[in-house]
Order: sequence, then structure tokens, then C-alpha cells
Amino acid sequence: MPAVEKTNPDGVDFGWVMQTTFVTTILVGSPIVVLASVGISLQTWTARALFAVRVGALVWFVTAVCAYLYARYRR
Repeated sequence: MPAVEKTNPDGVDFGWVMQTTFVTTILVGSPIVVLASVGISLQTWTARALFAVRVGALVWFVTAVCAYLYARYRR
């Protein structure tokens, strides 16, 4: 079995930032989308999907920026 490669990045570890963004967005973003959709009338599945994508994109972006800034701070 080949050895597992290890890296020691100079600066921010973008792999960690991407993984953290993915997991945190799913855990935190799903309830945010649900809470944001409570007061809005979404009649069709298309409207629901577009709403989830729009809110999810915003949550994803904010989470990615926060994860990057945290990784940069901890470096």
C-alpha cells in the first residue's frame, strides 16, 4: 500500500477552507434556508428550488469568507 502524501502549505490551507465551508454550509445553511422560507409563499417546486439556491449561495459565500479569514488568523 502506498504511503499517504502529507503537505505543509505555506500560508492558508485552502483544502481545509473548502472542506470546512462545505460541511458548515450544510449544517448551518439548511436551517437558515428553512427559516427564511417560512414567511414566503413558494407555490411551485421551481420557485422553491430557486429560492434555496439563492439563499444557499449567499450562505455559502459568507461561510467561505469566514472560514478563510479564520484560517488566515490562525496561521
